[in-house]
Amino acid sequence: MFCRLAGKLQQIVDEPVKYFVCSLFSGAIAGNPFGVDRKWLAQELGFQDVTVNSMASTGDRDFVADFLYWGTLTMIHLSKLSEDLIVFSTKEFAFVELSDAYSTGSSLMPQKKNPDSLELIRGKTGTIFGNCTGFLCSLKGLPSTYNKDLQEDKQAMFSTYDTLSAVLQIADGVVSTLKINPAKMKSALSEDMLATDLAYYLVRKGVPFRDAHDLAGQIVAKSEKLNCPMSDLTLEQMHEISSFFDADVRSVWDYENSAEQYRSAGGTSKAAVLAQIEKLKSDVI
Repeated sequence: MFCRLAGKLQQIVDEPVKYFVCSLFSGAIAGNPFGVDRKWLAQELGFQDVTVNSMASTGDRDFVADFLYWGTLTMIHLSKLSEDLIVFSTKEFAFVELSDAYSTGSSLMPQKKNPDSLELIRGKTGTIFGNCTGFLCSLKGLPSTYNKDLQEDKQAMFSTYDTLSAVLQIADGVVSTLKINPAKMKSALSEDMLATDLAYYLVRKGVPFRDAHDLAGQIVAKSEKLNCPMSDLTLEQMHEISSFFDADVRSVWDYENSAEQYRSAGGTSKAAVLAQIEKLKSDVI
């Protein structure tokens, strides 16, 4: 989620270059009849170029629509992050704990900590989505050139900018002050998560994945039938399903080994995760 959010933040830095074009002296519709050198004027004002067509210049609000769409997607990513943290901060999970500065107490239950900051981010996403959708609806029926309907761009754009500016500050505060509970995360691990690793174990023994998948499923079914963890099955019991299982199958029941095996770029090994963090830092900071 942080990678997708970082991508949207980087986009707002890179994308504006294509909008550095000057529309001055396009006139109301047909340009100007006084021989004004628009390219010289654009250069003096720091623009990269001039708009090509005067009629298009007066009616163009694509840059507003692009900003609203960018804002909407950014808010959607923030909303999804908020939902993750809301769920993970509940007593049922308790993977993270929000700072008191970004949560409130319950009006009824003294023990409850409400993730108001995250809920408000999630709620404001609908507002930003509405700004984008509403403005696109205003654009869709307009003829060419300027029409008074286009003044609606101000409300949508300024509202989105102000809301997003506040939301990004709040999101930064929430993430930078929350506490992580590794012990709770570890206690939530269960051996059924390692069933795929069991299939990978068989693949490394030369079993085609389609067969390994089925055999791993049979191990899961057997452990459920015997009402015991997969790691409690004896080698003899596993041999009833496949002779490819050997004593080294015990290495599968290690959660850290499971994460560490995904060493490719974007994976879950420690080295891969640290590389992702460094990439995020270099992209955003």
